[in-house]
Amino acid sequence: MDSKEEKKQFSVSARIKSANHAWRGIGILVKAGHNMWGAIFIGVLAVYLGFILNISNTEWLFLIFTIGLVFIAEAFNTAIEIDINLTSPEFHPYARDTKDVAAGAVLISVILSIIVALFIFAPKILLYVNM
Repeated sequence: MDSKEEKKQFSVSARIKSANHAWRGIGILVKAGHNMWGAIFIGVLAVYLGFILNISNTEWLFLIFTIGLVFIAEAFNTAIEIDINLTSPEFHPYARDTKDVAAGAVLISVILSIIVALFIFAPKILLYVNM
């Protein structure tokens, strides 16, 4: 076998190393992603409300997916910011545009999650308040 074929073979140790890199990345995200802490707080609050208001399985599905979407958007945004800071340490309009587009993706995910949260929680809260 040549070396290219050997690299294509499945390796448990390579998968473990890969998972370790991913966990390290999550650690960097939590440490470096300033807005990630806000996303985590809001996500925990939404889950807490879900338990308190006894939301349905379908509502849980939407809630968890939108929380995950915000986390994923924050992760990509942080990765892009780290890369742009490395490759373009001085100001460049394209670097700014790249960072702004990545931040815009986070904003879109947050707006979507707010809409989903309103659909899930607003009727239940209104029923609770009107009792």
